[in-house]
Amino acid sequence: MRYAAIDIGSNAVRLLISDISKSGNEYSFNKDTLVRVPLRLGDDAFLDHKISDKKSELLVKTMIAFRNLMDAYEVKDYMACATSAMREAKNGQDLVKKIEAVGIDLKIIDGEEEAKIIYSNQLVNKLDSRKTYLYIDVGGGSTELSILNKGKVEASKSFNIGTIRILDNQDKEETWVDMKKWVRDHTKEFKNVVGVGSGGNINKLFSLSNEKPDNLLSYEKLKALSDYLNSYSLKERIQVLGLKPDRADVIIPACLIFISIMKWGKLKKIAVPRIGLVDGVIQTLIDKNLKS
Repeated sequence: MRYAAIDIGSNAVRLLISDISKSGNEYSFNKDTLVRVPLRLGDDAFLDHKISDKKSELLVKTMIAFRNLMDAYEVKDYMACATSAMREAKNGQDLVKKIEAVGIDLKIIDGEEEAKIIYSNQLVNKLDSRKTYLYIDVGGGSTELSILNKGKVEASKSFNIGTIRILDNQDKEETWVDMKKWVRDHTKEFKNVVGVGSGGNINKLFSLSNEKPDNLLSYEKLKALSDYLNSYSLKERIQVLGLKPDRADVIIPACLIFISIMKWGKLKKIAVPRIGLVDGVIQTLIDKNLKS
């Protein structure tokens, strides 16, 4: 049995198809196919507050391709979510209707629901229940934060600070101030808070750090890596370091967001389990369909 997750983000659009398996009374999933298309809807949404006709057409074509792939893989159930860019686009709901016309039911979710889906991926079962964690998911248009203490979510909040938004100079000083206050207020009562990072940028940063898969990434190493990347121009990050063009620019503001949050919360280390919204969507489908 296969489930699928579609994430229409500010930087890229993703389709994850996963195989569902059962062991005893527990269900799990293995990633079968992941397709990522860098449409950059955020450039339109954050600057013009509207998805352009060209990108709208590309998005619909991508959804047709995703629909065909899901049919070819005989996907049993799926969920399609759109996040920050579609939330801010005035024609977001019009695009939802166009996408529904090609066979995909799409929901534009708010930041709080996005955060809930992201941490529904059973990550808490893999963490040390004696420790406190700050879950940090950095996207193109927003950053979702959650405090996990003793295996439970204590608080969560979404902030309109993201990599595309920063590149387009659409991030607001007051939002940075709010996020700083939230992080400090929700971490001050705990000692040795550990970060948990998700999103394509922190995954790439972890790869560049050459840390072993189960290791944590230290604040010092992340800061050094950020300085190293900033020492190269955008062109050099693509040609010399081999980063993809749609990763080479956003990775810089991503460093800024992660480093800032770790500094405010006095986080010395961050775990990078390589999970994100699409993983949370698959888990949500399992919980909906297979768990009583």
